[in-house]
Amino acid sequence: MIETFKKEWLTDPKTNILAGIVVALALIPEAIAFSIIAGVDPMVGLYASFIIAVSISILGGRPAMISAATGAIALLVTPLVREYGVEYLLAATLLMGLIQLILGILKIGKLMKFIPKSVMLGFVNALAIMIFMSQIEHIFGISISTYLYVGVTLLIVYVVPRFFKAVPAPLIAIVVLTALYLYMGADVRTVGDLGAIERTLPSFIIPDVPYTLETLRIILPFSISMAIVGLVESLLTAKIVDDATDSYSSKNRESRGQGVSNIIAGFFGGMGGCAMIGQSIINVRSGATTRLSTFTAGMVLIFLIIVLGDLVVQVPMPILAGIMVMVSIGTFDWGSFKYMTRAPRTDVVVMVVTVSIVLMTHNLAIGVVAGVILSALFFATKISNVEVEKTESGNEVNYRIDGQVFFASVDTMMNQIDLDDEHRMIELDFTNAHIWDDSGVDAIDTMITKMRRKDNQVYIRNLNKDSRKIINELSMINKEELV
Repeated sequence: MIETFKKEWLTDPKTNILAGIVVALALIPEAIAFSIIAGVDPMVGLYASFIIAVSISILGGRPAMISAATGAIALLVTPLVREYGVEYLLAATLLMGLIQLILGILKIGKLMKFIPKSVMLGFVNALAIMIFMSQIEHIFGISISTYLYVGVTLLIVYVVPRFFKAVPAPLIAIVVLTALYLYMGADVRTVGDLGAIERTLPSFIIPDVPYTLETLRIILPFSISMAIVGLVESLLTAKIVDDATDSYSSKNRESRGQGVSNIIAGFFGGMGGCAMIGQSIINVRSGATTRLSTFTAGMVLIFLIIVLGDLVVQVPMPILAGIMVMVSIGTFDWGSFKYMTRAPRTDVVVMVVTVSIVLMTHNLAIGVVAGVILSALFFATKISNVEVEKTESGNEVNYRIDGQVFFASVDTMMNQIDLDDEHRMIELDFTNAHIWDDSGVDAIDTMITKMRRKDNQVYIRNLNKDSRKIINELSMINKEELV
């Protein structure tokens, strides 16, 4: 336990603290923007980001991953806030957290193994494109000074790490260019242009809603959507950070941690949130490896709001936009283009569809679910090719069945078997076949029934253990026909 604590909290504290500071600065405009999307006061998003980051650093399963208020959740709750107000949002956030906690207890993390590589690539690339697109409004059509600040930021973030790594390059860009702006001034937008920041701490709140079935009817659909979207983004982001850091994290603990963090956020006036891949990538690329970086991000965020609020609102947006552009470039899997020329066409289609749906819906969860379903359909089609080889010797007929027998392949199998034979001894040889479901069993029952009607003797041979078990449990054939 002590060794785990040291590893997850005390490894290279300087680097992790500096990385957390960079993330905190990047969180402020994001949280304000997401609050505006949701139709609530900017402090709702800022409080959520502070509370979720701090709590998930302790409760979550993935060290160095950043969770806070996110755009995906904000988009989901916009209709709820518009029709019923912020109090219903807080109630929905509490229920969202409870649902996530229950799913974590039920070990929802094990479903991650069913997400194929093609869907993961689509998820990552769609997210990179969305991060870039979200910065366009902060860069183009504003002023020449904006372009200059973005250009210099990109230069610092790209060049400085090649010669100096003691301090994260994004932090250097923020400090140096903000100081330059305060000294010289420029025609650029600042963080304060997004929304006002109140220099107050969050307080405990019980949502002021009627605790009735009608309220539950209103918030439950939103809470379920928020919980699922939040978990999908969080678990996929955890997997990406796992790969980036060559480490493993507990997805079930992450699910439980996300749930508890959202419950706490709801009680302190914050909107729901989940993992943020952009900020997580900033954190990891700044050298972060421990929970201290996530904890620092949350604590520095509230410090910036309460103590340095007047200074924070003067940070030029082009600096933060430039940092996020570099994040989007680094997040995009540029090997995808080579992958598209070498991978099976079905995998390429799955990746492209995942990206397209995410960009059309602005909902990562919908794109991932669609990609998984499409991938499953392609897989079912691929393995549904059953081959049947027929051999005859006098009055005996042998059908050697080769392949996976299940709902998608039974028609292919049935079409290759002659059901017009009469007065013969027929063997169905399953040496190279596996029966998976009741559809396969039903197809075999149907074949045998039709063969019997024409006075044939039918035997099933060489079933493997699992196929024999499902036949014994579901089939209506005589067991003496199993050889």
